[in-house]
Amino acid sequence: MSDLHHDRYEPTALPYRMAVLCYLWTEDDRLLMLHRRKYPNPDRYSPIGGKMEISHGETPHECAKREILEEAGIEIGDEHIRMTALVAEKAYQNEMHWMLFCFEVTRRIDPAELPRTEFDEGTLEWVPVEEVENLNLPETDRHILWPLLKPRRHRPGFIMVEIDCGGDELVWKIVEEHSV
Repeated sequence: MSDLHHDRYEPTALPYRMAVLCYLWTEDDRLLMLHRRKYPNPDRYSPIGGKMEISHGETPHECAKREILEEAGIEIGDEHIRMTALVAEKAYQNEMHWMLFCFEVTRRIDPAELPRTEFDEGTLEWVPVEEVENLNLPETDRHILWPLLKPRRHRPGFIMVEIDCGGDELVWKIVEEHSV
C-alpha cells in the first residue's frame, strides 16, 4: 500500500464497525426499506439492519435475526435467511471502517406481518424494486451495492466487495463472487 494511500486518512485511527443489512421482499418484489432518522445516514433509505453486538460475541446471523425482529417485528427462522454479500468499506464518511454482512430473507413477507411502520429509527416503507434506485440512498449503496445486488436477488450465491471511501472518488472491486 503506498504512502499516498495512507495520507488520505489514517486507517489506524479509525474505528472498525461490523453490521448487517437485511433484505426482506414481498411476493410482488417490493423491498422493505428504512427511511432513517438517526446516524449514520439520516434522511436516507437503507435496508433494515444494524451493528453487531460484538462485545457479546453476536454472530452475523444472530445479528440479522435480531435486527429483523427489533426493526420489522418479524421472527425469521434459520432456514429462511442466507448471507448474500460481504462488503468491506474503508474510511466511510472518513469516520470509520465498516464490515457489512448482507442477508436476504428467502421467504416472501406479507406487509401485514409488520406490527408497525414507525419507530425511533425511522419509517419502514415497502418500495417496488424498480424505484429503489430513485430513493435518497447512501452513495456506496447507490453506486455500488444496489447495482450489484439488484440482479442477484432471490438467487443463491455470494459476492464480496471492497470499497475505499477515503478518496475523492469511491474505489471498489469485487474480490469474490459465486453463483449457485
